Amino acid sequence: MLGWEGICEFVSVAEQGGFTPAARKLGVSVAQVSRQVAQLEDRLQAKLLLRTTRQVRLTELGEIYYRHCRQLLDNLYEAELAVGRHQAVPQGSLRITAPVSYGESRIAPLVNDFMVRFPQLEVTLNLTNQLLDLVHEGYDLAIRLGHLKDSTLVARKLAQRVPYVCASPAYTACHGIPNSLSELARHRCLVGNSDEWYFTLDAHPHSVRVHGLLQCNSGHALLDAALKGIGIIQLPDYYVSDHLARGELIELLPELRAPAEGIWALYPHNRHLSPKVRLLVDYLAERLSAPHQPALVRPVG
Repeated sequence: MLGWEGICEFVSVAEQGGFTPAARKLGVSVAQVSRQVAQLEDRLQAKLLLRTTRQVRLTELGEIYYRHCRQLLDNLYEAELAVGRHQAVPQGSLRITAPVSYGESRIAPLVNDFMVRFPQLEVTLNLTNQLLDLVHEGYDLAIRLGHLKDSTLVARKLAQRVPYVCASPAYTACHGIPNSLSELARHRCLVGNSDEWYFTLDAHPHSVRVHGLLQCNSGHALLDAALKGIGIIQLPDYYVSDHLARGELIELLPELRAPAEGIWALYPHNRHLSPKVRLLVDYLAERLSAPHQPALVRPVG
């Protein structure tokens, strides 16, 4: 059976583009990297790298061998990580960012529960609606809502949100109920950052612009206005579901309800993702996809 000698050095040279940066990354001498790769090529009786004074690039056989070696190293790392997950207790710092309203109502309580379970953690939770650069600003995890732009970040779907159009019984008693999108245009709407509302029409996404009697960048403020009969809102389920269940709000145009949108965990593309981030993402996915209820946790250790 062939040994592993030279594989890490070969993969590092291929990924770093040269022997010097590969040696720097591995923390060994350039001579050692060169020697290990040369011995690997001798053992395989194949030329894996083309060396010039300016660059090092893979041969055709080198490309094939690199793909297999990369998979082997990834599998080895995942195997070691799987063992580590059962042994290590999450500790150290975690930097997280999330949208303000959703962060306050859903993410922060769950992160707090996670800290109760793992008191060795130190967490920075930045609630902002700005799309921060995770890599540049040193964040381990971001929570994002809705449609994701193309990104080099890894995205995992945690749950989904459904937007509801609704109003209070007092509003509908005074102003009636819109039965179509054309009728909605004549109603008193309460608008957030955009006056564009989304629906499903003939099985396709559809948007309309509404008249904003009140415009405010706070979902809680818009919800309060709707509960007081001032107008109609379109807000995600986590704002309105309890009020709909109690009859304090009435869903309007349910047959045109917009499709569900994703709630995502984003983190930098890094195969050495720390167990504490993995555990937190798993915990958020489990809790956010379950019916909303207080989390029961106990300290560990």
